[in-house]
Amino acid sequence: MALGVYGRVHDPTGRTLYTLFFTDTIRLKAWLGTGCLVLASGQIFSALWLYGRLGRSGRPAPVWLGDVHRLTGTLTFALSLPVAYHCLWALGYQTSTARVAIHSLLGCALYGAFAAKVLAVRRPHQPAWALPVLGALTFTLLVIVWWTSALWFFQNVTWAM
Repeated sequence: MALGVYGRVHDPTGRTLYTLFFTDTIRLKAWLGTGCLVLASGQIFSALWLYGRLGRSGRPAPVWLGDVHRLTGTLTFALSLPVAYHCLWALGYQTSTARVAIHSLLGCALYGAFAAKVLAVRRPHQPAWALPVLGALTFTLLVIVWWTSALWFFQNVTWAM
């Protein structure tokens, strides 16, 4: 909620912050967002494997998978930060179209869901449903945020970097 309030009350600069090797910031955001989606998909797969939900193979997850799961989660979060920072600082919380309003609202909710998921992981004695529900919510929000931004960009502008 705090991210949404900040995005709404501060005056967006409209300026580009950085582009790295991309031709402009929108391409940087679309590709970094896509990278987040790919890494988060790996998170879903590894979580299902860790909790024995991948089917009836009977093979337990390798001992290193927990570390890989945490590392990809950290990388996903780190990759999302430049995207979110630019959205809030340069563009602010916008409601000009339904797509943009959904993106703004759910982009802020995504970080709230992520924070709740991380807190649930750290707290012992959680209900068995808490972590899967929070993980699924976080992933679902990421997919919708990506769909209302990066996918829209790739469909309406270009795939070029």
